[in-house]
Amino acid sequence: MSETLETAPAGAGHAQKYTRNNPFIADVRVNELLTAEGSEKETRHIELSLEEGMEYTPGDAVGIIPTNREEAVAEVLKALGAKGDERVLDHYKVEISLLEALETRLAIGKLTRSSVGQLAKLNPTVEGLKAMAGPDNKARAEEYCYGREFIDLLTDFPGTITAPQQLFQVLARLTPRMYSIASSQAMHPDGVQTTVRVVRYDAHGRNRQGLASGHLGERAPVGGRMPIFLHANNQFRLPEDTSAPVIMIGPGTGIAPFRSFLEERKATGQPGDNWLFFGEQRAALDFLYKDELEAMHKEGVLTRLDTAFSRDQAKKVYVQDRMQEQAAELYNWLERGAYFYVCGDATRMAKDVELALLDVIAKGSNGTLEHANEYLTAMKKDKRYQRDVY
Repeated sequence: MSETLETAPAGAGHAQKYTRNNPFIADVRVNELLTAEGSEKETRHIELSLEEGMEYTPGDAVGIIPTNREEAVAEVLKALGAKGDERVLDHYKVEISLLEALETRLAIGKLTRSSVGQLAKLNPTVEGLKAMAGPDNKARAEEYCYGREFIDLLTDFPGTITAPQQLFQVLARLTPRMYSIASSQAMHPDGVQTTVRVVRYDAHGRNRQGLASGHLGERAPVGGRMPIFLHANNQFRLPEDTSAPVIMIGPGTGIAPFRSFLEERKATGQPGDNWLFFGEQRAALDFLYKDELEAMHKEGVLTRLDTAFSRDQAKKVYVQDRMQEQAAELYNWLERGAYFYVCGDATRMAKDVELALLDVIAKGSNGTLEHANEYLTAMKKDKRYQRDVY
């Protein structure tokens, strides 16, 4: 999970004192690469310390509070013709330096249509901005924003910010990023772990990177410190009936909560069967947590492990294809009362998985798609179909 969400405290008691506005300063204990050299992706395993009393449940998320890159901050200061020691009022009317505002308060990364619109309001006579403002110019503004950051807007429209305080009108607040927890506290009582894909790309002549993933990839060394908080996700939970079977669909970093589920079921001796579908590009380079998963499979904690490595053969194979191949057995598990979980990309994967699941149900029950939809609706009502998608 890497959504930006308001925090709801996880756990009980004094753990609730840590929030997005009052984070716990965690130690970075482990920051290691999970993907091998030659992979198209950079996926990392991160382990952070917790204070006694901070509690989480498998399915929860950890909120990471990143800072903007020094280079990005320096570029914005230069474009503004500012030194950084200028005084501004933050969102709570607390006086801070412009440098601190750009480092920790303002979202100077990925450009939004809102920022373009706000800058146009401040400069109603600037033709280029006017052409992207308002609902009628939505498509044009979105096309301009794609792959750009705030520095591009400043560079393309110099002199449009005349006072540092205006940045608080133009830019959104820098918000935490949420990552699915990849560990069980039953196994790691004083720490929390997560799985992060570091986003890096080139666009419009500049090197770019994801805000939090870039921070974790480049500026969170072992021994470093990271402001964090825990976020409860009550819509994504293991079955209360510990003997119920569990089916988990987790390609890429979607594996994170299912590692947490499996650790929890192992540590607490839950007897239910577990079936994981994991997908990535290449088995040799991108099989996240391979040794752990294969060991769990060998010892019987992971009853079944099906993998889909899309680039290892001429025709791309995905998790939903593996589901179709195992349709009869999958339906058998559902009839046994299995809970079905999906974590990962919302735009395509989650939709494709749902279509494959409907097909599995229709085939297994010799029913129609209409009947399959009713079956799935009943599963949702019983909380036997849960998604954590982003």
